[in-house]
Amino acid sequence: MKARVTVTLKSGILDPQGKAIEGALKSLGVDGVASVRQGKVFDIELSGSDKAKAEQALKAAADKLLANTVIENYRVELL
Repeated sequence: MKARVTVTLKSGILDPQGKAIEGALKSLGVDGVASVRQGKVFDIELSGSDKAKAEQALKAAADKLLANTVIENYRVELL
């Protein structure tokens, strides 16, 4: 089973890397860029077929390791 955990900064948290990317895109001539927020994506392959158990395990992993839940949100998707 494959899964994806997407981690993004919570709204209101300063994103200096996103601002740098935004500036770089504008300097490259990419028109219409209003703002950029960066994040992390984890593609994870799991053994087994119990989707509920896999989702629960991935949420626990995100809470403990993959995301800093004070400043980041995460989303778990089973693919």
